[in-house]
Amino acid sequence: MLYKKNYKTMADYKNINIRNKRATFDYEIIEQYTAGVVLVGTEIKSIRMSKVSMVDSYCYFSEGELWIRGVNIAEYSWGTCNNHIPKRDRKLLLTAKELAKLERASQDKGLTIVGLRLFLNERGLAKIVIGLARGRKSFDKREYIKANDAKREMDQAMKRFKK
Repeated sequence: MLYKKNYKTMADYKNINIRNKRATFDYEIIEQYTAGVVLVGTEIKSIRMSKVSMVDSYCYFSEGELWIRGVNIAEYSWGTCNNHIPKRDRKLLLTAKELAKLERASQDKGLTIVGLRLFLNERGLAKIVIGLARGRKSFDKREYIKANDAKREMDQAMKRFKK
């Protein structure tokens, strides 16, 4: 008799991919970096359940370390008194060379570092893709919307043409 699998393996968590769609609309992304995240307690369990919001996330430097603020990892529903704080600042792990480059770049006028995407790698570790970004003006946003609409229409036309 075959039993239904009622547990998840690491392969089931590979599709965890939380995006910050607002960042790509509000900012022009210049460079992207993948950083590890220091998590505590039940945060990884909440991430595996996709209970994360990155809407207003941004990064800042404090004493030579890069921290991310604004990532909301919801409390784990089966957690006890050892549950984590949902909106705390989290330390990001990058190489010293990348940290120095980002710190120099973020001091330029008009550049900021924003969180773009949170995912689990093949080993089950949480990673965040951060981007060095420049803010868009309102007319830039309109051009961005027009370009996306034109691209979508072309893709739809190509799809109809292939049939």
